[in-house]
Amino acid sequence: MEAKLGLDHQNNQVSRKTSRPLVFPDHSLVFICELPSKEDQTAEEGQESIKVKLPAQCNVYQLRLRLCMLAQVTSQMSDPLELLDPEKYRLLYTKEGNQYEIYDDSQIVRTLDLPWVLNAAGHRTALVKVSPQPEVSEEEKSYHHVLAELIGFDLDSTHANRLDELNFTRRKFASPRQEEIRKRDLRAYATEPWTTSAPLPKDQQVLLARKLSVTLYYGSRNLRIQVVVQETPDGLKKIMWESMSKHTKYFKSWSADHVLKVCGREEFLCGDFPLWHFVWVRHCMKNTQDLHLSVVAMGSLPDDTVKIKDWPMVDSLTGLSSSHEELSLEGKEVDEILMISLWDCDRKFRVKLLGFDIPDLPGKIPQLVHVEASIIYGSKVVSSVSSSPKAIADEVLWNSWLEFDILLRDLPRGAKLGFTINESTQHGSTKESKSPTKELKSLSSGKAADIPKGKQKVLYFANLQLIDHRSVLSQGPHTLHMWPFSEQEGEGCTYEADKLSTATNPDVAKSMAITFLLDRYNFPVVLPHSTTYNDTPSPPSTLSPTSSPSSPLPMFGSSPSSPVSMGSPTTSLLSTDKSRLRNIRQQSYTSNLPQFLRTVDWLKPSVVQDVHWLLSHWEPQDLELPVALELLSVDYADEKVRELAVQRLETLTNEEVLRYLLQLVQTLKVEPYHDSSLARFLIRRALRSKRIGHYFFWYLRSEVAACPFFRQRMAVILESYLLGCGQAMLSEFQRQVHVVTSLSDVAIRMKQFFPEKNDLTPAAPQLLQEFLQEYNLPSDFQVPFDPRIRAGSILLDRCKVMASKKKPLWLEFSCVASQAPPTPPVGIIFKHGDDLRQDMLVIQTLMLMDSIWQEKSMDLNLVPYGCISTGYNIGMIEIVRDAFTIAGVQKSQGGTVAAFKNDALYKWIESRCPLDEKHYHAMEKFVTSCAGYCVATYVLGIGDRHNDNIMITDQGNLFHIDFGHILGNTKSFLGVSRERVPFVLTPDFLYVMGKVKGQTSLCFQRFKEICIQAYLSLRSQSRLLLTLFSLMLPTGIPELSTAQDMRYLRMALQEDCSEVEARQHFLQQINECEKLGWTVQANWWIHLLVGMK
Repeated sequence: MEAKLGLDHQNNQVSRKTSRPLVFPDHSLVFICELPSKEDQTAEEGQESIKVKLPAQCNVYQLRLRLCMLAQVTSQMSDPLELLDPEKYRLLYTKEGNQYEIYDDSQIVRTLDLPWVLNAAGHRTALVKVSPQPEVSEEEKSYHHVLAELIGFDLDSTHANRLDELNFTRRKFASPRQEEIRKRDLRAYATEPWTTSAPLPKDQQVLLARKLSVTLYYGSRNLRIQVVVQETPDGLKKIMWESMSKHTKYFKSWSADHVLKVCGREEFLCGDFPLWHFVWVRHCMKNTQDLHLSVVAMGSLPDDTVKIKDWPMVDSLTGLSSSHEELSLEGKEVDEILMISLWDCDRKFRVKLLGFDIPDLPGKIPQLVHVEASIIYGSKVVSSVSSSPKAIADEVLWNSWLEFDILLRDLPRGAKLGFTINESTQHGSTKESKSPTKELKSLSSGKAADIPKGKQKVLYFANLQLIDHRSVLSQGPHTLHMWPFSEQEGEGCTYEADKLSTATNPDVAKSMAITFLLDRYNFPVVLPHSTTYNDTPSPPSTLSPTSSPSSPLPMFGSSPSSPVSMGSPTTSLLSTDKSRLRNIRQQSYTSNLPQFLRTVDWLKPSVVQDVHWLLSHWEPQDLELPVALELLSVDYADEKVRELAVQRLETLTNEEVLRYLLQLVQTLKVEPYHDSSLARFLIRRALRSKRIGHYFFWYLRSEVAACPFFRQRMAVILESYLLGCGQAMLSEFQRQVHVVTSLSDVAIRMKQFFPEKNDLTPAAPQLLQEFLQEYNLPSDFQVPFDPRIRAGSILLDRCKVMASKKKPLWLEFSCVASQAPPTPPVGIIFKHGDDLRQDMLVIQTLMLMDSIWQEKSMDLNLVPYGCISTGYNIGMIEIVRDAFTIAGVQKSQGGTVAAFKNDALYKWIESRCPLDEKHYHAMEKFVTSCAGYCVATYVLGIGDRHNDNIMITDQGNLFHIDFGHILGNTKSFLGVSRERVPFVLTPDFLYVMGKVKGQTSLCFQRFKEICIQAYLSLRSQSRLLLTLFSLMLPTGIPELSTAQDMRYLRMALQEDCSEVEARQHFLQQINECEKLGWTVQANWWIHLLVGMK
């Protein structure tokens, strides 16, 4: 190879890790290109290659063109012109043992991340292999068909250009995927344990001194032992190994070939953790259960290898972005110009509105309409212009220019051009009107920019990315197929993330189409990456006039009196003095970073460069986690800001990533582009952990099905994960998807037979069982809401249809066979027609609250049962065993009048736990769980609390279900609110705690102390809770769609109060519940009487 490259061994090689090539005197590069033979076979090592010498500022297409000319002269190919088509021939190179493809023909060859070396003449030289695009084999076609079924969308059906965002992103995601696969430890990947770092609750710490009963199974052998909970998995394996009479190998070798698996569960015990750090072991300790473990050979575990060949990675520096100085037109001849710097474009941005047409006019049409064009950045409309109103028809033409008050050079990366077609009730002026930039409105607050009088309802919308994923400015004619705008209450409109999507309506034949023209240039207009050649922006030289040691953070590019001033003069932020930079970080500025970034004028490139310099010197670990999560919200569109936040997330454990995964997946919607640092982070972590990967799959698949605005984005990210997750995960996902699709069909058929709420007949269970028999459900599958649970075959005689309007299916499955004693069946409620995303959010928040309390050594016995959305209004809910509704308990204690019997619940618990010890534990569980749910339901504002959505186990553990109303949204009956109390604390609950006829008790006093401690613990994490809820705004959940919906949460957490005031506030809520408990009993009596829900 060195001979081919013509290396000069007297010269030093250029480092293979050089990210930006150096400039040499004649600016020339040499490519040694290995061509395929005329028979389209790859060149052999001894075959003569073509040497191509090009100026460093040429692009890849010119390399192809020069190569084509030389191949034609040398007659080395039968059809050299095909070299110009990247769909027929690809340019490959090898770097550090990995194969890369030069994917973008517009890329400047100087920016290629090739393994450059110096030849004898001092030119940088690289070896490039020209290879025909491989044909897709039948195996690959079958594999991609499987992927399309798992994703729920066929990415190959889009017929997109190879350089468009979708295809480009598919190829770019190969890099993080292959990097993770190369680093993957197959043993650790297959046997990742579920552990917790939380301390044991105070009342359970005595268990650390007790021994745990463990039964080990290995082949036909079983061994029952008592061990201390400080023992490790390797210690248990050593005990089993020593009990065997014959040893065929040393323990270390035998141990490496075996792993401990929990019997009947997809859960492993491995690593250097003591036993009590494992989640399942803690469950056994708390419930005084034996621990049953199988010693499993590693070779018997499913195959996790990736069997299909991946695409070559694309050049890591691919894209057209370069420094402003390199792109500048100054001193260049016309034939030297390949691109234009956006920062050289001093004219105002404008768009020529041609018109719109719609094949089918809606039934109810307005008399007049107008078009509003807006420049949107992050969550803000930074400028908008409106057309004159015109009468609506199937085709409306304007053919007029709309000019914005923003210069082209000031457009930031990620800015969108948004169009809305609006109803006009007045003729107004024939002139276009502008909405000034000073009247900015935050989209996250639910309001659009102000529009002139006479303009009302938004009818259609669509957005265009002004600067695309390759940093190229959009030019020329465009036609966007628009989305109909959903009906909203009031004059304002709610901007969920859907309204910020750049996806267009796929129903091309029926959708409204708007056509417009952007200014055209003779060359691509590119946004530079910096103002300097080496990609390192120069540090600012002076402090902003608005910064001072006493201010919380220096204002940047804005006046002190204005929170966001897009027109203020450019100012610099920081001195180059490192001590000053250190001072900024140390003065609590980190927690105020989001507020500071809100003041930045992102429409001033020089200001943005200074902010980037500051962020490049910021240590990610200095960011508090809530701050990092906040920087991922829709309000922060700058990629460097979001990259800093993601760098902080890199330090999270798998347990912590799982805790916030629901929000992080939703946050993908507000990323400016498909390929983002957040998307890559999530792909890597999912490929590193099967448990993260499991939930990642279902969260994304649900969005693909339910959200057409981001279907392609979620699909391309999910595809990247599936291409690297391994055969075992793919096979498991296929079984789960088969179960979900089959049950969905059954649910639809059942609703067709019984369309009304109360029309179920005694024949319904038999009909359901007949339908279920028609589908070949798998013999076992991992349950989507908890991958640790493996369900077996369906138990038809236990399945039924529940008496509800949406006809949920009550399904039970056998447990998989194991050596341990049999366990109860796996129960699943399958719902079709209900949106479970709000329930998922509440249950995830309950789990987060539980983790906050556990860190304080508090166990409040929450029951965050499994719940997951598996598609559009489709999902599964876990059935909690041995649990009964309070309504059922009351009915068993005297019928409807039992709603007013204060001792009904106490007598029921007493009948279930007659022994003193069991009764004591039941009382303890009731007190702690009641306290936990009182605090949780109050903070989350969970409404519609009746006796059919509050349950209790036969061990006294209280818990809530069905979270249809949150954040203070209450349900009314006959126009009267049914919620009279802050949370449910009825006289029968108080009776269980011994508070009878106004007398206090030790149990009730303990209840109040637990409530206060739990409430204050949540207040200490209020910023995290608020941030996590704000990150769910893009979901479009009806009761969490605008920033105003967060007001209840702030009020409930008493953000602006001291700890003493907060303590008194919650005690007042308890007192109010005591006084008004009779109103809840009355509601419950009515509920029992008429079956009201």
